[in-house]
Amino acid sequence: MAVCQAERPGQGKPQYSLNHFRRQRETVGRMLCPMCGEPTASGDRWTQVAKRAPAGLLRARGLGMALPAPVPNERIIIDAGSIAPLHDACVKRSLAHCPHLKAHPGVEVMAWPEHWTVAPLMVEAVAPPTLAIIAAPRAPPRAAVGFLQIFGLTQDSDPRWRRRLRELDLAPSQPHDPRQGA
Repeated sequence: MAVCQAERPGQGKPQYSLNHFRRQRETVGRMLCPMCGEPTASGDRWTQVAKRAPAGLLRARGLGMALPAPVPNERIIIDAGSIAPLHDACVKRSLAHCPHLKAHPGVEVMAWPEHWTVAPLMVEAVAPPTLAIIAAPRAPPRAAVGFLQIFGLTQDSDPRWRRRLRELDLAPSQPHDPRQGA
């Protein structure tokens, strides 16, 4: 889909919540500001609607493949979804002009940490019926990368992260080990 998507940066009207596949991957992979397209520098990377969560909670939700194994479950992760960090000036501009951000109840501007990781967001790869007839008779791939999801690795921790698992009914059914935290 990314190969066929038209690209005319700087032209037309903004299409909020309709990310361009290739540009989204490029902003995350190269740490480009999704607002202006320029590189972001350490110390000038900000996120607006990301959520903070312990790594163990993200792993319980099936996002463990994104987190390096040495990251402890109590480490706080910033889940920014598919939106790369922005420059401070671009954050201010987008908050002033974007109708979606103005109406979004979860806007919280946070500094982006020095370390991060990326995971592919997979989508089911199904050819439209008209293309299926034209395509070669081999089986198509079952999944394809839609977007890249970005996670910031903070130095903060939540020693009581297991309690949140129980509250959300995500805890595995095994006895509690007091050495693992509350």
